[in-house]
Amino acid sequence: MTTDPRRVEVLLEALPYIREFRGKTVVIKYGGAAMERADLKEPFALDVILLRFVGIRPVIVHGGGPQIGALMKRLGKEPRFVGGMRVTDEETVEIVEMVLVGKINKAIVGLINHLGGKAVGLSGKDAGLLRARRRPHRLPTGEEVDIGLVGEIEAVNTEPIRLLEDAGFVPVIAPVGVGAGGETYNINADLVAGEIAAALGAEKLIHLTDVQGILDSEARLISTLNRKEAERLMSAAVIEGGMLPKIESSLRALESGTSKAHIIDGRVPHAILLELFTREGIGTEIVL
Repeated sequence: MTTDPRRVEVLLEALPYIREFRGKTVVIKYGGAAMERADLKEPFALDVILLRFVGIRPVIVHGGGPQIGALMKRLGKEPRFVGGMRVTDEETVEIVEMVLVGKINKAIVGLINHLGGKAVGLSGKDAGLLRARRRPHRLPTGEEVDIGLVGEIEAVNTEPIRLLEDAGFVPVIAPVGVGAGGETYNINADLVAGEIAAALGAEKLIHLTDVQGILDSEARLISTLNRKEAERLMSAAVIEGGMLPKIESSLRALESGTSKAHIIDGRVPHAILLELFTREGIGTEIVL
């Protein structure tokens, strides 16, 4: 029998990080290829289970844009976007809720439980978890346009998340909010992850994406990005599209006491463990 000392080195390298993060909350925004590719679903679920077993408290917020678009088309409804935000009428918000809460959320929960973890699915409607209002949308011209039942978070009720964490469960949250009149709002999942990390005072916020991280104008990975540089790259349109809410989300969490925010490549198997438990980490760290 041959023993490989590198196996021991890997475990020992992880030890100080396990010690540092034990008992602390890590909010993970799960989306993109990590969620859509069959070969990446199980590695993600196993990462989450491992975190929970070593005493770290993962909270998952998931998206589902492509799946919503696919069902809309099957139902004969053409998706419409304004400035990257989905135009959401009454019929569309029903489809959004069906896909996010009824299908994707339960699939993630089912996989984690099937592989030996303990997960419970929530939407923003459960226990008033995500209280929302209509999010006004301004075009670059300054003109305000109505994009329907697209929400922004007014308040996060952390109690149901804390109850689940304290009982050893992994909360899996669908980004659907509820308004003062009981109306349903579709909310950008990146922004939900940031608000939940802020409300929980999470140790880390991790966004899984389909790129290495934040890239500069020469397409080189930026390992650490501060607010000032982020604003410069956004105004120069180097950072644009779907990366904008990830930056906004990260800064919001950091302002409220989250220690670290990361944007990492979810196409890499076990990306979460590589970020949390290795010296180098991967992707881009956002700082104030």
